[in-house]
Amino acid sequence: MYLDIKYLWLIPALPLLAAGLIAVTRQPHRRFAAALAIGAMAISFILACFAFAGTLGRSSAATSFHETWNFNWFQIGENWFRLGWVLDPLAAVMLVMVTFVSLLIFIYSVGYMAHDENFTRFFCFLSLFAAAMLGVVIANNLLLLFMCWELVGLASYLLIGFWYQKPSAAAAAKKAFITTRIGDVVFFLGILWLYSQAGTLLFYDGGSGCLEQNALNELATRATIAGLAVSTGIGLLIFCGAIGKSGQVPLHVWLPDAMEGPTPVSALIHAATMVAAGVFLVARVYPLMSANGGEVSNWSPGIHVSALTVVAWVGAITAVFAACIAVAQTDIKRILAYSTVSQLGFMMLGLGVGGIAVGMFHLITHAFFKALLFLGAGSVIHGCHEEQDIRRMGGLKKYMPVTFATYAIGMMALSGVPLFFSGFWSKDGILEKAHEWSGSHWPATSSVLGVLFTPFHLGVFAALLTAFYMTRQVCYVFLGNYRANGHASAHAGEAHAGSNEPHESPRVMTWPLIILAAFAILLGFLGTPVWPWFQSYLNGIAPDFEFGRLFEGPVLFTLALSTFIVTAGVMLAWWLYGQKPIQSDEPDPLERIRPEIFGLLRRKFFIDEVYEVTVIRFNAWWARVCDGLDFWFWNGLVHAIGYLVVGLAWIDQVFDQFVINLGFDEGCKGAARGGKLLSRLQNGRVQDYLRVIGVALAVLVLVLIWGCRAS
Repeated sequence: MYLDIKYLWLIPALPLLAAGLIAVTRQPHRRFAAALAIGAMAISFILACFAFAGTLGRSSAATSFHETWNFNWFQIGENWFRLGWVLDPLAAVMLVMVTFVSLLIFIYSVGYMAHDENFTRFFCFLSLFAAAMLGVVIANNLLLLFMCWELVGLASYLLIGFWYQKPSAAAAAKKAFITTRIGDVVFFLGILWLYSQAGTLLFYDGGSGCLEQNALNELATRATIAGLAVSTGIGLLIFCGAIGKSGQVPLHVWLPDAMEGPTPVSALIHAATMVAAGVFLVARVYPLMSANGGEVSNWSPGIHVSALTVVAWVGAITAVFAACIAVAQTDIKRILAYSTVSQLGFMMLGLGVGGIAVGMFHLITHAFFKALLFLGAGSVIHGCHEEQDIRRMGGLKKYMPVTFATYAIGMMALSGVPLFFSGFWSKDGILEKAHEWSGSHWPATSSVLGVLFTPFHLGVFAALLTAFYMTRQVCYVFLGNYRANGHASAHAGEAHAGSNEPHESPRVMTWPLIILAAFAILLGFLGTPVWPWFQSYLNGIAPDFEFGRLFEGPVLFTLALSTFIVTAGVMLAWWLYGQKPIQSDEPDPLERIRPEIFGLLRRKFFIDEVYEVTVIRFNAWWARVCDGLDFWFWNGLVHAIGYLVVGLAWIDQVFDQFVINLGFDEGCKGAARGGKLLSRLQNGRVQDYLRVIGVALAVLVLVLIWGCRAS
């Protein structure tokens, strides 16, 4: 049984409808709100599975499967602007992932938010968030995608600032909303440019879409600034939107602060929805980004420049940058947040160097083990009475055995522990493609620093750091002794005021952890070199099982390298943090070794402070300038014009009263006097008429006599 393309819109519509109904539901109806949100998402998941089943076996190596449903929206002159939705392997796998992970997070939220007074409103926002992301996935029009994209931003603002009574949560919500808007403005410029060049924003439209060959050939052959192809310029503008949503350098600063929202929100943002939207966007417009006119970089001869070159470098730099910061953080959720930024960098690197299948495989595996880690962190926070500082934890292994076991699986998947964990296979595929990528092989004339500073080497170093900081976190949280020292957390509720002992979370929270842990292991086997089913599915080719691929040169090299760097990272962290119990009053071992470097990493390279004294201060200064201009110049100009108009009005009044009115009145009076005089000649008396005639006749006679004498 397959889902007809005409009904694909039901998948995002159901959680959207649930959000609308919950919005008008009274707060006490908690059970109804939760059941409606979970039920709508469960039905969406079933429909997504039917849609996914409809894509199996329908692609071939020659042609990719794209099923669309387009319709007219409004008319522009003689042309119609059309919207629609698309079902292809990329959309299908994302639909299944988003609905399934969201469903587990929704179920988990029932237990986590059980005592929150705004429980109903929380599920309204969760449903809106999931619906917006599903709309992004199915959109066959870039403008429709952008609409849902902005709804994702709105929902994230509402959820990050859900506990709005906390100033830090309100500030984090504004920071996320404004920072992502910066990328979205540039993204929108790319949309306008694409429409002006291609004449359509439909991705697929029977050969006339902007991602189909005819349009791509035309865009790739047109040149723009610095000789770059139009397709490259548009791709870079669209990528700016992905930089904002997916927290890439330099717009990454909002993502760690998003931890101010409830933990289920963090899991949803970091696993299935918001940050995945940026990676999905790059994958969706990948044909546009990979198209170029053959332009060559001036700084590296032989390397062809396309938008994907920038994607790869930004991803590699972000992966290392965020991993370095995570090494020195002490908030359990903030460590995972910087881990997400780093892993998103890996996904961008995979898209840039290896294509859709490589980057998307890591996105899918990451969604499950990162949701597992965030929900596990939420379980830890719940069990430790809202404590989030890992220095005040420890020894939780014996108090929370289920949380520990599932969290350990998530940690090993994220670190890339070999063979049995999904993160190993997805991250290994990225490193393999990065090693083969032409940009990772510089000319012999390059410096030693240039040879080492390549996306491949940056990816290797980021993988090493990932294994290190995740092992460090597990040692702090689960090993050793409990370090709260009998003092209740500052955030502890009244129910726990008398006892600070950690406790395991309820089953409604642990069962989603167990399910996610299973997928964190099993998903990796869908993309191994032996049986690359996931890559074959996205590329539209039949998968084949070949054990010998494990022993091919490039594969064997990256497998060995990945195993070595993960082992090195885990062993180094164990040597520093796991050999002896960590004491609550002692500094971090890395801080003792190099306090200046550790301080730099803990302060996040002072990026927020740099933004504070540059961008934010300039923005504040410019706001004051604009306010001054508005008050003194424009406001003064308006007042001056007003006074001028009033003065002219007074002059006009004087001229009207003493010139126009006076002249008109005197003229009227003269006409009246003349009329009065003439009226006397028209009195009706014959005697007066004869007297006038006699006088006139006498005057005439005198005139004639005077004339005769003169002649």
